[in-house]
Amino acid sequence: MFKKTLLSLSIILPLFFVGCSNDSSEEASNMVASETFHLVDTNGADYNVTKTGVNFTVQGHEGKVIMFDIFATWCPPCRAEAPNLSHLQKTYSNELLILGVTIEDEIKNSDLEAFKKKYGADYAIVNSKENERLYRAIASATKVGQRFPIPLMVMYKDGQYITHYVGQTPEEMIESDIKKALGK
Repeated sequence: MFKKTLLSLSIILPLFFVGCSNDSSEEASNMVASETFHLVDTNGADYNVTKTGVNFTVQGHEGKVIMFDIFATWCPPCRAEAPNLSHLQKTYSNELLILGVTIEDEIKNSDLEAFKKKYGADYAIVNSKENERLYRAIASATKVGQRFPIPLMVMYKDGQYITHYVGQTPEEMIESDIKKALGK
């Protein structure tokens, strides 16, 4: 009798749990955690970045291509890419937002402004206590690992991941992806 009861339970219980599961993708997407990062650039402008799942948006810049440039002022490829990113920011000023996110702890805004001037980085560079939390979240979302090489540039459109680049990347390649993201 005990064996029959045990056998019956071993068949019925798994069916009960399977029957109770709801694997609806809509409900699953509603349960994705989100977090917000408050960033301030070297000129005092605020940027609120929201991470939802593996995607990122910047409040007030909906509809634009968003590119996070994770860099350091001492990095030669980061220095070399700055004028190219500036050119892209200028060319697509109404459709693109480039946010430079430094990995350097406790760097002064004056040092970042000197970097901008010397290397032609004419786009927003954020210097906030939230920088590390943001670039680690981006690295995790793109699966590049927490010990990723720099520069790391990650592109989103309407909160959806487009692509990312590791290391110095030709301006033409980045521009081609911007055009695709904009439907041009």
